[in-house]
Amino acid sequence: MKTPWWFLHKTPLAILLLPVSFIYYFFGRIVYFFRKIKAYKSRRPIICIGNILAGGVGKTPIVRAVASFLDAPVVMRGYKKSAKTGNIGDEAIMLMRDGLQVHVGNRKSNIVLLDKQLNENGPIVMDDGFQNPKIKKDISVLVFDEALGYGNGFLLPSGPLREPKRAVKRANAIIIIRNKKARKNFSVPKNIPVFYAYTKIFSPYESNQKLFAFSGIGYPKKFFKSLNNVVAKKSFPDHYQYTDKDLEGLIESAQHKNAELITTEKDWVRLPDWAKDKIKYAKLEMNIDISFFDWLKENV
Repeated sequence: MKTPWWFLHKTPLAILLLPVSFIYYFFGRIVYFFRKIKAYKSRRPIICIGNILAGGVGKTPIVRAVASFLDAPVVMRGYKKSAKTGNIGDEAIMLMRDGLQVHVGNRKSNIVLLDKQLNENGPIVMDDGFQNPKIKKDISVLVFDEALGYGNGFLLPSGPLREPKRAVKRANAIIIIRNKKARKNFSVPKNIPVFYAYTKIFSPYESNQKLFAFSGIGYPKKFFKSLNNVVAKKSFPDHYQYTDKDLEGLIESAQHKNAELITTEKDWVRLPDWAKDKIKYAKLEMNIDISFFDWLKENV
């Protein structure tokens, strides 16, 4: 689904939904408690790269950087994976395109399988799962986007938070993705190491080329604002599976505006092969403070 518009603002609708958020949190804590009783402890270090916001923070490039640095396998749920179609999820495909070993499905089951590889003792990177009590983590790193912060500060469905802001205290480190428009009043506990990451978008087109941008990610406005000379844009629900009709319509609309279609890599990997030949994506480069990797080496 598309990220609800009220997630970033304390609107009357967000306040109206607060009772539902309290119910969501209450039952969530009950489930958390019972799942934690039989938490699995891996013989290998588990490094969790997570967040407390629902989607769109920019976690996947961080997972890619950490797994590449440690030469570690990645376990992930695989959003919208399907055994019928063979779809393993866009994020998994992105990581695999960089040569990473990715295990999609039940994270606990995959960690158990990796533990059975007796000749392997290195760390395992867990994509997401900060709220998953079934697996004991050795290191938990939370990722935030400076422009999003905590959103409106409310819990789902009133706001984007999966759990209250105080949950940040469980993290061992925090990575904040810098943004030109930092959200006001966004702060994190001072006793937790904080590192910064910087993104840069590389367009495959010349700067004077008109662009028609489209995307189905959590917060598409971030992507649209990163591009120059955008004459039209269209957003779709997060992890949207594009149909031939959708893409034919986009191609026709772009032609009418004498523009080239451009999307994110995450969207591009979900396109059918015929569309990949016609549509290009903007490459995202993520640079994390070198001090983070120094910290990681000391703590793994």
